[in-house]
Amino acid sequence: MAVDLLPAAVLRQIGDKLYEKRKVAALEVEQLIKKLAAQNDQHRIRLTVDKLISDYAFSSQANHRKGALLCLAASAVGLGDPTEVHLRQIVPPVLASFTDQDARVRYYACEALYNIAKVARGTFILFFNEVFDAMFRLCADSEANVQNAVQFLDALIKDIAADCTHWDVGAFIPKLRDYLRVTNPHKRQFLLSWVVVLDSLPHVRMLRHLPALLDGLLSMLAEPVREVRTQAANCLKDFLSEIRATPPSELAPDFFSRLTTTLVDRAGSPDELTRLTAIHWLRSFVELAPRRIHGHVPAILGVVLYNISSHNPDIQRECQEANAALLRLEVGVCDDGEQPADTAVGGVGAGGPARGPGGIISSIDMAAILGTVILEMRSEMEATRLEALRWLHFLLARAQELVLEQVGRLLPPLLDSLSAPSDAVVTSALGVLAALADCPGQFSPVLVALLDRFRGEAGFALLQRSGSSLLRRLCSHLGAAAVLTELGTILQRDMDMGFAATMVSVLNLILLTGPELAELRDQLRRAAKDPAGARLFSVLYPSWCYSAGALLSLCFVAQAYDHAVDIVHAFADLPFGAELLVQVDRLVALLETPCFTFLRLQLLEPRKHPSLLRALYGLLMLLPQCNAFRMLNTRLQAVPTLELLQLGASLGPAGPSSSAAVGTRGLFTAEEPAAATWADFSALLAVFRAAQLRQYEAYTIQRQPPPLMPIGAAGAGVVFAAGVADRPSTLSTADVRGVPLVTPSQKLAVTLLAAAGQDTKPAASGQGVRDVSHQVAPLPAPNANGEQARGLVDADSSNPFLQPDKTKQVGGSLQQEASAGSPLL
Repeated sequence: MAVDLLPAAVLRQIGDKLYEKRKVAALEVEQLIKKLAAQNDQHRIRLTVDKLISDYAFSSQANHRKGALLCLAASAVGLGDPTEVHLRQIVPPVLASFTDQDARVRYYACEALYNIAKVARGTFILFFNEVFDAMFRLCADSEANVQNAVQFLDALIKDIAADCTHWDVGAFIPKLRDYLRVTNPHKRQFLLSWVVVLDSLPHVRMLRHLPALLDGLLSMLAEPVREVRTQAANCLKDFLSEIRATPPSELAPDFFSRLTTTLVDRAGSPDELTRLTAIHWLRSFVELAPRRIHGHVPAILGVVLYNISSHNPDIQRECQEANAALLRLEVGVCDDGEQPADTAVGGVGAGGPARGPGGIISSIDMAAILGTVILEMRSEMEATRLEALRWLHFLLARAQELVLEQVGRLLPPLLDSLSAPSDAVVTSALGVLAALADCPGQFSPVLVALLDRFRGEAGFALLQRSGSSLLRRLCSHLGAAAVLTELGTILQRDMDMGFAATMVSVLNLILLTGPELAELRDQLRRAAKDPAGARLFSVLYPSWCYSAGALLSLCFVAQAYDHAVDIVHAFADLPFGAELLVQVDRLVALLETPCFTFLRLQLLEPRKHPSLLRALYGLLMLLPQCNAFRMLNTRLQAVPTLELLQLGASLGPAGPSSSAAVGTRGLFTAEEPAAATWADFSALLAVFRAAQLRQYEAYTIQRQPPPLMPIGAAGAGVVFAAGVADRPSTLSTADVRGVPLVTPSQKLAVTLLAAAGQDTKPAASGQGVRDVSHQVAPLPAPNANGEQARGLVDADSSNPFLQPDKTKQVGGSLQQEASAGSPLL
């Protein structure tokens, strides 16, 4: 029937190789369809179109397919106003030609579809998804002519979509979302143009579909082609402006939550523009609708803290603003996106925890926020660590109970921050540590954790590098007296005697030299008249007993000179090693520092301070003739001779001093005041003896190395010398050979005799060792059980006090002699 309608000449021209003849055939078909449409002969119209499709549209010859496309378009034009039935017959074969291998066929397909759409207009929207797929495939075609043809068709379809108000955009969004994942720049431009057009249509609510499209749009910000990046950035900027202009109540309840999930994920992108845009959006959401995203605040905080250390200044600035917005989340948030005028700005140390039922703080998972903060506190990036510490301080002010519940988790990274290379991080960490210690019941645990951080090799390195600075600044934050007394109490219970002795020595050095502790030193100097100073002295005393040098300096600062004499004389029957001599050596050096200016001036008045002279001369007698000996001896020689002569006229019997007696017996008795009564020095001396014996027992049983003694400050840290235990069995010098050393006191006596040139050489061969008992202190008498008194050591090879002496020369530096083999650290 269609053959009868279409003359044979027309049928031949449809597949002709010349475009002009095919065009003539198409015009003939148009006239025929127009005539049949006027007669409303739908049957013959369908037959004609079927003939074109079956014989030409799917022919193996390209010219036949080209002619079919021209005739199908002409058929639509001939119909004038094609119905849905007509379009469902004509459009599918045209769309099928969009995938033809021949570029010219694809071009004619675009042209044919353009003519069909132009005639059909609103009815054509039924095929929108199929047409969109076809255009999406050809928008990046290898042939420029095909791309141009698609652009013309695309513009027409956009016009039709803009005029069609009954189009179901929701059915198209899933397809658009999937296509946004492509990476071809031509296709991306095509898709972005459609997003912009749809967003501009008044009857299309694109914000409703934005959660499905946002990830794809953000991915285009990393496109290498600049035009695509710019187009995507402008599109996202427009969407954000619309969100700002739309009240949150008009958006879906999960609108902000779905967008935030995507933004948090994209904020970790390696592309800087993507990160910057995502963080900018997140900051805007925190400001616009904090209650809608309260569940995402921990994730947002993690993103902000991580990116705040970015090298990109724009990202840094955006993160700082976002962080400030998060810190402003306050109890005053009421309705969505609305804040009352009296909403306070959340800052460190401001206000208390927000607990109101309508408050944003109360609805946030604070435990998750704390977990994020703890994680970022371990970051190697300075800015991230600083902001994490700021957040921890903020949470201490807002949710103290929660933070205290997690104190076990946060203390390790907080203490790790103390060893950070950045001074700003260390300062901030100390501030947070002080705030944590101020919390109820946390003062002692925090200081215990801090002391534990100084244990081991890594801890000792931290103590060397910045221990002095850390402890001094902690004293500034929490009060020097409270910190020192609590640390002393903790060390008093410490089972590691060597560590306790080292820490006491460090604390003592800080006490004597730290400018932050000047008031505390003044309080100790007034101990005889000030009950507070006396209490401080008594509290520090038990822990200071672990370091004899520290204890003597404490007595000198408190002007407890009588007691200092007792301590010096106590060494006569207490075991001690070279580490004690190192401490005395350092004490002599400290006596020349400004903190002991008052003591040196008191040497001008020996009548008023006779016990001071006795204590210093006692130290002089303990020392071998080393640099410290000469330094102290030179200082004592500067005491006014006339005053000494006047004192010499009233010499009394020499002997150890007893602070418990009514008067002080000693070398100088003229005008000596009555014994100090502001402390129970007799009991304190017993504490000192017991502490020294415990140290000795711990050393001999556990074979632990002697404590490291600080020899001075170096910047923020402390310089240490390794104390060497008193381990001689014989004194192997040029003058003394084979003389057994039973006690440290005897060893010191022989050492001094050797240095003074006394004859201590052994007798001739076969006559044994020369008796030098008249030159050394006698052995302590046996006790009631027939045993030697404590302080003596058994003469066996396993005893550490009976090993070869490490001191090689008397006249050299005592620190070098005592630490032979252990270089100064």
